Amino acid sequence: MEKSKNLYRDIFIGFSFITGIFGFMSGEFIISTLLFGMASLSSNLDFEKQIQA
Repeated sequence: MEKSKNLYRDIFIGFSFITGIFGFMSGEFIISTLLFGMASLSSNLDFEKQIQA
């Protein structure tokens, strides 16, 4: 189960990164910056870890 969630996350990161590269090449710098930031945040954050108070 954990493997499939990581697979979907990796596919999302790769898709947003590649789309950001194409957006940068076409001159849409704001959209490409948002896509690069989204890929960076989603690759560094762990959404499944629970926080204990």
